[in-house]
Amino acid sequence: MSPRRRDAEGTAAARAERRAELLGAAAEVFASRGYSATTVREVADAAGILGGSLYYHFDSKESMADEILSTFLNEMWASYDQVLAADLGARETLEALIAASFRSIDRHRPAVVLYQNESKHLATSPRFDYLLDSQRRFEEMWLSLLERGAREGAFRADLDVGLIYRFIRDTVWVAATWYQRGGRLTADEIATQYLAMVLEGIGTPPAH
Repeated sequence: MSPRRRDAEGTAAARAERRAELLGAAAEVFASRGYSATTVREVADAAGILGGSLYYHFDSKESMADEILSTFLNEMWASYDQVLAADLGARETLEALIAASFRSIDRHRPAVVLYQNESKHLATSPRFDYLLDSQRRFEEMWLSLLERGAREGAFRADLDVGLIYRFIRDTVWVAATWYQRGGRLTADEIATQYLAMVLEGIGTPPAH
């Protein structure tokens, strides 16, 4: 490899690393302050650079939000598709999807908060059409799984699948508001306990 090519690749790697650091800082600020209330200057301050330097990497605040959200969703769907391709039973699929969801929160917590708080507003822009597509796909995936589980006898058939879907969706993803990496429980441990509560309940068997 020529010195010039090696230098170019090293520069590209350093720029990609710096870009990722800036996106991480932007995601944290968007999650804590809100996307609309955050200025480019505030993102630059959080990243420790001058406001004008940020435009070397991103042309707008919208571009940063786009990359943050699309990266999170692409990785989430890659993990979901891997689970669905395994052709597991309904209960095993649910367990694997829940575990994948908590791992997504672990890897992309600020992006999840941004998605929850801002996706309705951002989706009014054609640039963010994929947010609505993802929401529709997410709902269809879960309803289909829950209906299959009821048919197979893996899940109770007397409960409304729409209600179960909303319960799972809301109680899993709200974890992004309190989850902290390095806390008392790992993402996998939280998923295990969550599944125990959903599938087995929190009550102890009555004494005989």
